Amino acid sequence: MGLTSDKTLALAVLWAVLLFTGTVRLWPRLARPGPRAVAGRIGLLLGTQLALFAAVGLAANQAFGFYASWADLFGQEKDQGVVVDHTPGRGPLEVVGSRRVPGAGGVRPDSGGRIQEVQLMGRTTRIATPAYVYLPPEYFQPRYRTHRFPAAVVLTGYPGTASALVEKLHYPRTALELARAGRMRPMILVMLRPTVAPPRDTECVDIPGGPQTESFFAKDLPDALRTHYRVSEKPGGLGIAGNSTGGYCALKIAMHHPGVYAAGAGLSAYYKAPIDATTGDLFQGDKDLRRRADLWWYLAHMPAPDTSLLVTSSRKGESNYRDTLEFIERVKSTGRTRISSIVLESGGHNFNTWRREIPATLEWMSERLTRGPAHDSGATHNDLGN
Repeated sequence: MGLTSDKTLALAVLWAVLLFTGTVRLWPRLARPGPRAVAGRIGLLLGTQLALFAAVGLAANQAFGFYASWADLFGQEKDQGVVVDHTPGRGPLEVVGSRRVPGAGGVRPDSGGRIQEVQLMGRTTRIATPAYVYLPPEYFQPRYRTHRFPAAVVLTGYPGTASALVEKLHYPRTALELARAGRMRPMILVMLRPTVAPPRDTECVDIPGGPQTESFFAKDLPDALRTHYRVSEKPGGLGIAGNSTGGYCALKIAMHHPGVYAAGAGLSAYYKAPIDATTGDLFQGDKDLRRRADLWWYLAHMPAPDTSLLVTSSRKGESNYRDTLEFIERVKSTGRTRISSIVLESGGHNFNTWRREIPATLEWMSERLTRGPAHDSGATHNDLGN
C-alpha cells in the first residue's frame, strides 16, 4: 500500500484505535507491581503513542502533500532527475496519460476540459521532469481550433508533489469554475514541482556544474509548451505562479525573464534563496549568481523589469508578512514593475490558506496575460483581498 493510500491511513487509524482500546482494557491487569507488569505498561503506552503519531502523520501528509511515496519519505527517490536522453526523435514533451478534471461534471473534453500527465525533457538543459497540463474545454471546441491560449506555469513548494496542485489545491477545477462564471478567460495550466532534480532543492538556480533549473523554466519549458500546445506566442501570453519555494521561483523567474513571463505570482513566497542541507552549495562561490538569486539585491541594483508581480501573506500566521510589505514598497519605488497583493487577516503556511488565495490569483493572472504587459492598467499596489 502506498504512502498516500486511503487504505494505509485507514489501517493506521484502526491500529491506533485497537491499541488505545487494548490499553484501557488491559491496564487493570498490568497495575500490579513487578517487572513484567511495568514492561507491559511501557509497551502499551509506547505502541499507542507510535500508532497515534503514524496516523496523524499520514493524515497530515495526505492533506498537505509533503511526500508522494515511501521512497520519497525515506529519501530514496531516484527515479527522477537530470538525465541525458540519447533516444533519437524524442520530443520535449510527451503525453503519458489523461483524465477528467476532478469535480468538473463533464465527461467530454469540450465540456469539462482535460488534465494530461506529461513528461518534459529540456532541449538545452537536458532536465527531465513530470508535470500535469490542464486544458480548458474551449481548447477542444471546433470554434477555437486555431486559437492560441494564454498559459500559466504553476509550481509547488518544497518538497511538494505535482499531484497536490490538482488534488489538494484544485487549480484545474478552480480555473474551470472561474471561466464558467466569466471571472477569467480560458487558460492552460502547467503544474509541476520546482524541484526538478529531487531530492535536491535547487531553488530554481542555474547551479554551476549542476542542474540548470532557471534556464529550464525560462527557455526549455516555454519552448516545449509552444511546440506541443496552442499556447500564445505573443508577448504577455505566459505567466508563472507558485506557493512557498514555488512562489519564490515564480517571482524570481518573472523578474529575471520579463520577456518570457508577463506575470509572476508568489503565494507565501520568500525573497532570497536559502542555503541549507536540502539545497547544498547552490552558487559554488559565484557571487554574481548568489546576488541575482536575492530579490532584494536585484531590485536595488538591476534595471526594473517590465513585468507584473503578485505577492500574498497573512497578518497573522505567515512569517513573511513584514518582508512582503517591504517587498511591495521596494517594487513600487522602481516606477516600472507593477505589484499587487493579497493580504489575509489570518492564515498559516498551508494548503487551506493557498486555496483561499488561488481564485483571486488566477483572476489576476488571467487579466495580465489577456491584456499583456503593455496594457496592464493596474496601479502600483492593488490589495485584492483581506
